[in-house]
Amino acid sequence: MKKIFLLSIVFLGLLSPTFAQSDSLNSITKVIPKQKITKNIFSTTKIINMQSTEMGAPGFLQFMISHHFSPIYNKGAESQMGAQLFGLNSGVAHTYLSFDYSPLRWLNIGAAAAGSSVYEGFTKIKFLRQQSGAKNVPISMAVFSLFNVNTAPDKTITFTGDRFNYVNQLLISRKFNDKLSLQLMPTAVHYNKVPYGINNDNDIYSIGLGGKYKMTDVLSLDFEYSRQLGGYDNILTSNGSILNYEPNLVSLGIEINSGGHQFHFYIGNTTSSSIIEQLSRNSNSLAGHGLAIGFTINRSMFMGK
Repeated sequence: MKKIFLLSIVFLGLLSPTFAQSDSLNSITKVIPKQKITKNIFSTTKIINMQSTEMGAPGFLQFMISHHFSPIYNKGAESQMGAQLFGLNSGVAHTYLSFDYSPLRWLNIGAAAAGSSVYEGFTKIKFLRQQSGAKNVPISMAVFSLFNVNTAPDKTITFTGDRFNYVNQLLISRKFNDKLSLQLMPTAVHYNKVPYGINNDNDIYSIGLGGKYKMTDVLSLDFEYSRQLGGYDNILTSNGSILNYEPNLVSLGIEINSGGHQFHFYIGNTTSSSIIEQLSRNSNSLAGHGLAIGFTINRSMFMGK
């Protein structure tokens, strides 16, 4: 009996460090919070016209179609508004067709046809992801770079490099809660060649703000605003005429997520399909007759095994 009692004491003594160690590990596990990556800051790779910090998962190819129609209201041709279905049936639409692919979680590359013999190539690199836990990162950040080339015949261009233009954007986004996400977009546009004249510049800078408000699981409201900081006022062209661009670019839209496709329907003061034209040479004024309707459809497919 005494032997059994002694053996019991020894056995419990051997187990006690194990229990203590287990309790210690549990306490450590409770102290260290689990790392959580913030997902779906935006639903698609674009907010409306501007890129978002989102990109497709590795191995996914995305096809996107965007249409920008004519202005809803044409001054001096008010009687044609109904017949032209407020710009939808005016015979003028600028179409943007793009493919992009994500070989890595942080890298996206793509190519596009921007209309009027203009073609584009672009890349997006995401180097910061919003997350919480042991490591708290309050924002996501990405760099978006794009070039376009105008392939239309032009006898005034003798150097091939003069056909190229560029845009670089720093994308800074934050998801505040399940409904609201915002993004800041400082931007620089560079033209290798600008028309001769006064106040024309090779470099145009702007600052933009975009956002999404999620109303339901399938419906969201989107907005974009960008302010051109220079190169828009009293520009003298090569033929001697004075041209003023609109410094404010505004778009409002509805986003519908059907699962396989995402649809954007929006209204804004641009009819251009390329982001370079939108951010530097937009001639559609907000006052009265500059608003036009547009839509975007995108579809993604997995290209891996």
